[in-house]
Amino acid sequence: MITNLSKLFPDFPTTGPIDETTCDIEQLESANEGQLHVILAELMRTSFFRNFAVDLSSGCPLQGWVKGNKTKKMKDTAAATEKKVEEQSMASAAEPECAGGLEDADSDAEPACHVDLGGGMFGGVSTSSFQPSAAASASSSSPSSSSNPEPDEEEYECEGNSEELDEDAPPLCSLATDDDSSSSTNNNPFFSLDSAALHSISTTLSNTHTWQSESQQATFDWNRPSDPVVLDNSEEPPCDDEAVGNLPKTFWLDVCSQIKTGEGMSIVNLQANPERNTGYNGTHIWNAIYQENCLAVDGVTNEPMCYEERVLYRLLSGLHTSTTLSIAKNYYPPSKKKGRVGWEANPQYFIDKFADSPDHLRNLHFSYVVLLRALKKASPFLYNYEMKTGDILDDEMATILLRRLLDTAILQSCHGVFTAFDESLMFKDEESSISLQENFKGVFHNVSSILDCVQCQQCKLHGKMAMLGYGAALKVLFLPEELIGDSLSRNEIVAFLNTIAKMSESIREVRELTQMYWATHTRLEKSDHGTAASGIDAFASTAGLDAVEVLDAAVGAVSSLASQGFIDDSTEAKLIQQAFERHPELMVLSKHYGNDLRKFLNFLPNIDSNMVANSGNEEPDAIVIGTGLAGLSATLNILDRGGKVILIEKELRMGGNSNKASSGINACCPQNSTYGDYIDSFKENTAKSAGSSAQLDLIQTLVENSGAAVEWLKERVGVDLSVLSQLGGHSYKRTHRPKSGMVGAEIIYNIQRAVKSYEKSGMVTILMGTRVTSLKNSDTGAVIGVEAVTTTKDGTEESKTILAPNVILATGGFASDRNQGSYLEQYRPELMKMPATAGEFSTGDGITLGTSVGAGLVDMDKVQIHPTGWVDPSDPTNPGKILAGELMRGVGGILINREGKRFCNELGTRAYVTDKMFSHDPQYAKTNKWNVTNEDPTFSLVLSASAAANAKKHVDHYLNKGLLTKIEGVTNLAKWMNIPLTTVKSTLLEYQSDANKGIDMYGKVTFNGVPQNDLDSEVFYAGTVTPVLHYCMGGLTIDKNGSVLDENRQPIPGLHAAGEVSGGVHGDNRLGGNSLLECTVYGTIVGKKIPIKPREARQAGAAVKETSKPLELPTITLATLEEHNSEDDCWIAINGKVYDLTDFAEEHPAGPESIIELAGQDGTEAFEAVHSEKILEDFDPVGLITL
Repeated sequence: MITNLSKLFPDFPTTGPIDETTCDIEQLESANEGQLHVILAELMRTSFFRNFAVDLSSGCPLQGWVKGNKTKKMKDTAAATEKKVEEQSMASAAEPECAGGLEDADSDAEPACHVDLGGGMFGGVSTSSFQPSAAASASSSSPSSSSNPEPDEEEYECEGNSEELDEDAPPLCSLATDDDSSSSTNNNPFFSLDSAALHSISTTLSNTHTWQSESQQATFDWNRPSDPVVLDNSEEPPCDDEAVGNLPKTFWLDVCSQIKTGEGMSIVNLQANPERNTGYNGTHIWNAIYQENCLAVDGVTNEPMCYEERVLYRLLSGLHTSTTLSIAKNYYPPSKKKGRVGWEANPQYFIDKFADSPDHLRNLHFSYVVLLRALKKASPFLYNYEMKTGDILDDEMATILLRRLLDTAILQSCHGVFTAFDESLMFKDEESSISLQENFKGVFHNVSSILDCVQCQQCKLHGKMAMLGYGAALKVLFLPEELIGDSLSRNEIVAFLNTIAKMSESIREVRELTQMYWATHTRLEKSDHGTAASGIDAFASTAGLDAVEVLDAAVGAVSSLASQGFIDDSTEAKLIQQAFERHPELMVLSKHYGNDLRKFLNFLPNIDSNMVANSGNEEPDAIVIGTGLAGLSATLNILDRGGKVILIEKELRMGGNSNKASSGINACCPQNSTYGDYIDSFKENTAKSAGSSAQLDLIQTLVENSGAAVEWLKERVGVDLSVLSQLGGHSYKRTHRPKSGMVGAEIIYNIQRAVKSYEKSGMVTILMGTRVTSLKNSDTGAVIGVEAVTTTKDGTEESKTILAPNVILATGGFASDRNQGSYLEQYRPELMKMPATAGEFSTGDGITLGTSVGAGLVDMDKVQIHPTGWVDPSDPTNPGKILAGELMRGVGGILINREGKRFCNELGTRAYVTDKMFSHDPQYAKTNKWNVTNEDPTFSLVLSASAAANAKKHVDHYLNKGLLTKIEGVTNLAKWMNIPLTTVKSTLLEYQSDANKGIDMYGKVTFNGVPQNDLDSEVFYAGTVTPVLHYCMGGLTIDKNGSVLDENRQPIPGLHAAGEVSGGVHGDNRLGGNSLLECTVYGTIVGKKIPIKPREARQAGAAVKETSKPLELPTITLATLEEHNSEDDCWIAINGKVYDLTDFAEEHPAGPESIIELAGQDGTEAFEAVHSEKILEDFDPVGLITL
């Protein structure tokens, strides 16, 4: 849900229908936050989807640059500008208005418009793989176009000066053809459109001299049609064999044809080139799209838009809105002089753009819905699409993520948003269907062509990517399903998914920018110029800020921070002084966050960014190694207490194996009044599972903190854990999971977001792709830091030393390390060939680090074998298995062996069930030891329809992956199992009888999801399972406070551990649902015990700008300027001032040529065509031009 949107935009509800769809905003927000955004964000980071082929060198097909005598222009301009400059130098200049003006960039900073092309090749992928599909390349169509104005922009009237037009004259935005007098062509649905709307507008404006600006005329002055003739009058019109007069089935194949990839094509890393403020003023581009291209696809401009027009207009408006949001979220560039270490948002810019136009935000939601509908329709093709970049592991990750996005469970749980748009409602009018489709596609072609007129490389990149994504969506929506697969090129698939991800991110940015704005405001105020003003000055006089209550809150907050050591005496004195002076920013912060010291301290750097810079060199309170749930829990607890953390992860993604958890997290006893659960029962269940290796102090700590741990995840982290179930080995329902989404992924997504919220303040630094190679010791043996290696984008390794008084190991187990000498080989060699569910990163790194400084080990031979890992029938020998969690047995799944018999209590502990499985082998039954040469045993896991309904999300997921099979009737079940019907039927009837008695021969007393009496009409869900390596109970020795103990069980100063890297918590066997619990409980315990030292002094309050006399610049003659006319000596005059742009030329986003060609000349006209004057603030002029 969009927080505060109803407050910001009274007519923009937080819930309610999205016009022309069947879903509402609440559904879309919930689906996006719940599952879609996190998957899309991860998917776009993979090699396949981050590399996009684009031609940024193709010239504007509409452009008619006329290069006259520039020296003459300089002389004409010099006299006019000399007086202007003199006047500006005598008074303080007001900040110029600009759309997206780039402020405060350092003079040596990379240009904002720059596109990092890398090496032109990524992941071994050649540019040939990005070429359009053969089907699309071979198709053709007849484009035409028209348009409708975006309310946010200055109004342009389509009809022009109506007083000079004949009454029967067509509006100027209508299409012009070579033969308007020919009525016969108008009756032919396939008449040749040899003149586009853009050409029509160009001709009209040129004749009437009604250009809105010189830069606009320079960009859109052309003398030829922008769309070539596709259908010649002499040719037979294309037709469908089944219906003469209809458009061919292939009509939409070439919808992307105007997004060209010619000889100038490069492969660009989209992750390295995010969309943000570049200072480029693209108003004339958007004007051409909305107004000069007239979105009247039905040819009528003086009536309300038809449905097809509204769809196209709203898609373009949604794209425009998304672009504006990206600019607002990434508005201020890094700047040393401003103390900005990264890109920062401008919430006021967001308010200025959308406060009066909430309908544009609705169009963003609409666009997202349309794209999701196309994604659902394309899912059969995309699910099996083979991605090849040369990086096998990364391609596999991309496949997994894409399939997860397309999984039936997600599509069904988000059904309302994936089916909310109905494309079949378009082009239904039989009389106008053909012309509407032709015109619709023609307008799309025109808009696509306009993108080559964008003169900012970054802007052109993202515009072309998004339009190609839109085009791919239109193909999917309007082509017959049998043509979809052959119609989409790799590049179109990349653009399609990236555009969906772009809209997903924009949906979140609306909420984030809204929250940022209201964090410093109490009422809605637009800035004076509707641009980038902060709004703070106007806000200073807001009623209520001078109240004694606000002053009291400010002084109280500062006093509390000082008493707890979070600020020093100097900072305290400055803040108190500013409070009594009613410093507006401090008063705003105090009014809204005075009673929340954590947030108050976290937001203080927003008053003065120097606070962030000054804190950047401070030694952190802790280094946390590992970003699974244990590491993130420890980190967040430290941060919430005002501490500072360096968080290190060797992988490029957070979450570790915690991401994969599916069954839930245990806790006792939030619902004990309902289910009768109690602490001693939980403790007894855990101790029984731990067996002879149980350490009761660790178990008691785990159990007694379980309720608080789950409440913390729900309240602080924001995870839904409202569903309760009973897993194997538990006496009561105490395993919590969310209503939608997998529990591990949900927790990791929310907690990593909470941790990342501290990045801006500098309190947490996250180092991804960084491997810790060793721990550093002091002379006394205390751990005082780490040595680490970071792998950079180009593959080089950078070594670094990081110091901190505390190091927390949260690196996980070792179940996936099968190398010679691995812990698995040392302690359980018989398991070396057994498949595993743990990620490949589970190699025991933290255990090695700990033992290197003397840490003791415990229970290293206790490696948990989970009884049920799915055997994929399409790849049965793959060593990596997907877990069939306890939930599948908890809801009623039963295990049947190859003889068609049950053999255990399915709700028993993992160790018990696994032992019963292995006991089918005679040698194991005698020795209780598995033979490494044995074939992996397999069994059938069978669920009834009622059992499957209670785990629908999981069942749908496994069905979609082909791991479960839906089977109707016991006869077909027996055939699937290849076991005689009488045997299978006897087993199920006996199970029904045991359920009625309330106990079976194996001691099972809880019977969920029992098959119905009529087994012939029962619907079963069955799959094959096998035991798999799942968890390592052994690891570093710890105490109940999470301190790492040496071999004599004495704490090693400065070293702590939480999660699977530690041993002893679970003894011989871990109960299902206790892994996430261990990570949360012990991560929290460690995070809360780390000492937090007082932070170094930070400056508070905004810096006072010093006023000074304007710099007296020397005068430079035209003759002198002309001498500096080379690549190595490049001076250019702009608005009467002369700048030395020699060093900047190579960094210019449009390339050095456009700078060098202006060397020694007046470049004012060329500059103003694409930039605002504010971008020059980072350049010091060398003089003033004079005649």
